Amino acid sequence: MFEPTNNCEVTFNGKNYPCPISMAMDLIGGRWKGVILYYLQDEEKRFSELKQLMPTITEMTLSIQLKQLEKDGFISRTVYGDRPPIKVVYALTDFGNSFKPVLDALSLWSHQMVGQLP
Repeated sequence: MFEPTNNCEVTFNGKNYPCPISMAMDLIGGRWKGVILYYLQDEEKRFSELKQLMPTITEMTLSIQLKQLEKDGFISRTVYGDRPPIKVVYALTDFGNSFKPVLDALSLWSHQMVGQLP
C-alpha cells in the first residue's frame, strides 16, 4: 500500500506523490473531508446527523465527499434494510482510524492558535 521511493517522494495505491504531504492533501484535502472524519472519529453517524453537524454544507457536496472518503478507504457505508425506510450509517474504517492522531493534532493546534490570537 505505502512504499517510500526516496526521502520525500511516496507512492500510495499506485500513485506517485512528490512528498508525503501532497499524498495526505490529495486524500483528505479540501474544506469538508477533515471535518467529516472529525465527526466520525467517535461513533458512526447517519447522513442526516452529519448534515446537521455541518449546516453550511450542501447535501450534494456531503454526498460527494462521503463517496470520495469511502473510495479512498477512510470510511465505510453500511445499509440496513432492503426497502424504505432504510438506514445508512457511515463509520471510520481501520484506515480511517489510523488518521485519528492527525485529527487530534490538528484539533489541539487549532485550540492553541485560538488561545494565542488577540
